Amino acid sequence: MKLSNGKPYPLGASVEDSGVNFALFSAHGTNVILCIFDALGKDEIARYSLPRKSQHIWHGFLEGVCAGVVYAYRVEGPFQPLSGHRFNPNKLLLDPYAKQLVGECIDAPSLYSYCLDDKDEDLSFDTTDNANIMPKCRVIDHRHLLPVPPVQKNYSQEEVSLSLRRSIIYELNVKGFTQLNLDIVKNERGTFSGLCSPAAIKYLTELGITSVELMPVHSFFDEPFLQQKKLNNYWGYNSIGFFAPHHAYLTNDDVFEFRQMVTRLHEAGIEVILDVVYNHTAEGNRLGPTYSFRGIDNLSYYRLNPNEPRYYINDTGCGNTLNTDNPNVLKLVMDSLRYWVEVMGVDGFRFDLATCLGREKQGFDIGSGFFDVLTQDPVLSQVRLIAEPWDIGPGGYQLGQFPIGWSEWNDQYRDTIRRFWRGDAGILPEFARRFHGSSDLFEHSGRQPSASINYITSHDGFSLMDLVSFNLKHNEANGEDNRDGHNENFSHNYGVEGHSNDFNVNALRIRQCKNMLTTLFLSQGVPMLLAGDEVGHSQGGNNNAYCQNNELSWFDWSQDISKIELLNFTRKLIQLRKRFPLLCHRQYIHDSVNFEEPGLDWFSRHGTEMTKNLWCESHTRSLSVVISGELEAQKGCRQALLLMLNTDEQSLDFYLPDLPKLGLWQCLLHTQDSEVVSQKLSEKCALYCLQERSLMLFYAEFKESIHEC
Repeated sequence: MKLSNGKPYPLGASVEDSGVNFALFSAHGTNVILCIFDALGKDEIARYSLPRKSQHIWHGFLEGVCAGVVYAYRVEGPFQPLSGHRFNPNKLLLDPYAKQLVGECIDAPSLYSYCLDDKDEDLSFDTTDNANIMPKCRVIDHRHLLPVPPVQKNYSQEEVSLSLRRSIIYELNVKGFTQLNLDIVKNERGTFSGLCSPAAIKYLTELGITSVELMPVHSFFDEPFLQQKKLNNYWGYNSIGFFAPHHAYLTNDDVFEFRQMVTRLHEAGIEVILDVVYNHTAEGNRLGPTYSFRGIDNLSYYRLNPNEPRYYINDTGCGNTLNTDNPNVLKLVMDSLRYWVEVMGVDGFRFDLATCLGREKQGFDIGSGFFDVLTQDPVLSQVRLIAEPWDIGPGGYQLGQFPIGWSEWNDQYRDTIRRFWRGDAGILPEFARRFHGSSDLFEHSGRQPSASINYITSHDGFSLMDLVSFNLKHNEANGEDNRDGHNENFSHNYGVEGHSNDFNVNALRIRQCKNMLTTLFLSQGVPMLLAGDEVGHSQGGNNNAYCQNNELSWFDWSQDISKIELLNFTRKLIQLRKRFPLLCHRQYIHDSVNFEEPGLDWFSRHGTEMTKNLWCESHTRSLSVVISGELEAQKGCRQALLLMLNTDEQSLDFYLPDLPKLGLWQCLLHTQDSEVVSQKLSEKCALYCLQERSLMLFYAEFKESIHEC
């Protein structure tokens, strides 16, 4: 093996015909050492100092090696924690651009750059070499790969080409969704192959979702404190490798198993959106281990306290914050995103704690370098961009403030729908704003209803069934004395905390699940469903199951799926959303119901239009709404939907609103217990009695357009 100067671009390990080019950014390092290991990553077989440094990028070309070679780095430089420098050449370091990681990360004292038992803590210097236990990198060659085929758009005549506003997002964990499915080959359960297995794809397509949003699949490590408790990081929000698929999700050592999964999902008409964590890394705070960035160039990769650079700015709550102010760190993020689109074929990203990425020295700025680079990028500007619009730093809550082209997780929608169906007083005006698509949050900057990602539940918090089964969180299994997780969940147990054998309690819980799901799929905006909610999955009241890599979190396939009432109801809701484009208008609706333009009107249960006084009646727990629009596949065919909502604890009479231009109303769906539905829904009625905590959905056509439909 012969080492020559090589070139500074591209960064990482790049395979060429005669060898591999290595390039690593380190502005403050004084020497970068490339370490080559045997195929198993056990024994070091060669060591080279990269010979050139060009604009802070160290590089060299190693002849005679090829794809598959195992490597890592050591970086020399000052160890001056008080000045922000933490170089320690005794510690093996992962390449930030590594396409695959080799080996498990088991916490040990030698993974730290300082002496754990020293009174000076992180100011001390540890001389122990850790190559025997530190994971390594493997060189991957993707030059031969063709682009992943796009999503196959096999839609019925009622549907149009897939756009974000027509999307139905399904949030899932790769392992949790497949681990217990006995219809998947055993060695593929919990993996990317399991997710694209015939059994998994059959379930997803029959459910009707259009997009899967995968919880983190970048390589991540278990936090040391979890390892001490014999727990795992199940969710994956502890990234260390922004290019490498998480090894536990691979059936073998082929990283392109992920790519094959995307291809098969695309063939089934399903988009793939990745939940990505570029706000922090697995290295934690000043007392955390050294895996990569800290030892390569701590001062460049992380945001440090400008007055005391020994300490990290912690806008993430995870100990550190990645410094996307630095152009080379920003480049790392962009290169990673582009890799997952161009090489792995994904369709978009959900950015965890996205406010962090838009921070500059003065705070969050929609004109930050991160947003500017994304907006002008010809590849990344064309994919789904979804923000979790907050972090824990100053001014961290930024819902509604992201640029045009972005969508955002709408937690105000989540909380409002929960409170509305719980029967909270004075919630009607807020409910109407959220159901309408949250125009008060997004329209001011020219954004559309698709900017709002609507959800009732997500991985973070109660599942839907737990939302109607618990008043309090029950996180004892996490080992933190139930201190972790949100305390206010806007939940209700309806008389029994947790599991119940009471028929009436269980019937009410199912009804409330149906009510919230119906509201979700009928609201303007983009609905997101948490995997398992459609089958009544419970986490036993744990609202922070990030470390529960077990049956508590995994999708339960042992029940007879075909007989689950809630699942069949959810499928029907998704079919209805696809059938009626008026549920996902392009623009916000501000007109009343009429034949010419899309319209939306609110009515009291007496059939009269809502007035200012009616909106202000805090004790009122009933409402009706009519939405109208045109079938996109049949021009001139105008339709309307009427939704009656009763969140009261008693049955209420509802009158049909007087809309003479509409034909007969037909009931499409209701959530009442079958034995209490007194009227024949197929007959024309002016008055309907709705059971407590229930809803009814009706459909009608405009008389002028009946001949067109």
